[in-house]
Amino acid sequence: MRYLLSLLTIVFLLVGCDEQKKESSSINPINWEKRRATITNQDSLKPAKTYLGIYSEIYSTSEHLTHDLTVTVSLRNTSETAAVYLTKGAYYDTTGKLIHTYFDFPIVLKPLETVEIIIEEGDKTGGTGGNFIFNWLDDASVTDPLFEGIMISTRGTQGLSFTTEGKRIE
Repeated sequence: MRYLLSLLTIVFLLVGCDEQKKESSSINPINWEKRRATITNQDSLKPAKTYLGIYSEIYSTSEHLTHDLTVTVSLRNTSETAAVYLTKGAYYDTTGKLIHTYFDFPIVLKPLETVEIIIEEGDKTGGTGGNFIFNWLDDASVTDPLFEGIMISTRGTQGLSFTTEGKRIE
């Protein structure tokens, strides 16, 4: 009887330790549909594009060992007075393969508003050379939006963090 109770206890503990798989926040960190915008006056707006490199993992001591990072992709409207319109946000891996399109329709960022995309530590789909392409509508009278990547990891008493900044490519 004691053996049976011990066996049942072990089985219950093992079953209780089974982790449920949760949806990664890197797929849907905010509801992009709620930000959908209708653009009425496009005459003065011209298409523009920004490239942002990010790292969901980096090499550590050799090419065979990597260190996972949490990535915050920050989309910032730098204007104090005008909205900015983004028309597409897409994430690609190290080889250039599309991982996920966050939005493919106009969204609006109010003056000085920031929106973030989070790629959780352990999500290695982007690899050591992940890429974002953001399409937006340029208004010559308004400052360009700012796209930044913030990478961070902490282990014990050690921390690692660095940033990247988007580069306008069109």
